[in-house]
Amino acid sequence: MSSPILGTAEIDRELSTRTAELATVTSTLLDLDRHPGLALVRRYPPTGETARRWTPVDRALGALWEDLGRVRAILAEAETVRAGRSRLDERARARLTVLLRGRPHEIDRVPIPLAQRGLTGPSETVVTVGIADCLDRMRAAFAFVVPFAEEVEAVDRRVLGALAPLQQRVERAHGVLDAAAAPLAALLRRAGTDPLGFAPGEVDTALTTLTALVDTESARHADHLAVAADLPAAVAALRAALSALDAAQSRAADSARQARHKIATAELPDGGEPARTLSAELGTLGTEPTRPTVEHLLALRARVGAAHEIAMRRTELAEGLLDRRAELRGRLTAYRAKADRLGLSEDRDVLAADRIAAGLLGRLPCDLAAVTRAVADYRSIIGEKAGRRA
Repeated sequence: MSSPILGTAEIDRELSTRTAELATVTSTLLDLDRHPGLALVRRYPPTGETARRWTPVDRALGALWEDLGRVRAILAEAETVRAGRSRLDERARARLTVLLRGRPHEIDRVPIPLAQRGLTGPSETVVTVGIADCLDRMRAAFAFVVPFAEEVEAVDRRVLGALAPLQQRVERAHGVLDAAAAPLAALLRRAGTDPLGFAPGEVDTALTTLTALVDTESARHADHLAVAADLPAAVAALRAALSALDAAQSRAADSARQARHKIATAELPDGGEPARTLSAELGTLGTEPTRPTVEHLLALRARVGAAHEIAMRRTELAEGLLDRRAELRGRLTAYRAKADRLGLSEDRDVLAADRIAAGLLGRLPCDLAAVTRAVADYRSIIGEKAGRRA
């Protein structure tokens, strides 16, 4: 034996130290086994650069657990040899010395080429290890595995952290942001299967591009997203718009009736879709902000807006005709006052023009074009008569 046989006290100290080391190493390897980076490559079969680097890491992980098993087996044998003995004879101490300080565990047999053997020499080399050898190998493997796991987790966390809010926006949009769904899924898939395959800066560029796409699509579909975010509020707002439409259509109908009664005019525009019809359709709207429901509400909103514009235009045209009639009546009154000031109100021609204009204006419905010409004629006659007197 190359090293001196350990004494009982040394054996007990060594056994206690190695047992504590085994517990620490086991706990550390369990933590490593749960590492998010390793969990990712186990969940999604790696591809590309990640697969290339994973192959030796996977071997190193296997070797770690194998060496842990060897250390555990050696210490278990040492515990068995030591157990139940208050005093250790030389044979037991020799065996414990080998177990704790030597290389008692066979791990391989390497054939010796025939050209390198002696006639009576061994045909293979037996490779053995001890606790110290296993721990050294485990330290080296651990130092090789951990950086890989950390790199994978760092990329995954970077991508997931940035994509999570974007993914939530896309999911809450119920399909309206589908233009961003495919590139988002592609980036997630790549980050999951080949996180180490990104070139420097590529992740940031991809995230910036995807964020810009989601923002652009969100702006393009802002109305849809606003409705989906608070459907009850959108429904309430549309009900209020329908009430306003109903009032506008009532006013337009009243103005149109007056205009048709008082003025001979071409047919005024119709009243558009009735508010009550649109209101009934609103009652069939779904209660969940699905894409069809939101699109239905937006379509109704557009139809309500169009109907409101028609009602306003109808009112404007009808009231414009009524205002023109009132304006002509006011002009006729003003010209009569002028004729009185000039002493022409009893002139035969002036009286005739007055009667014509007043008669046309008093007809129901009246011809605004004819009234306009008659009032203009009345003014001309007054002007002509006044010029003669001058």
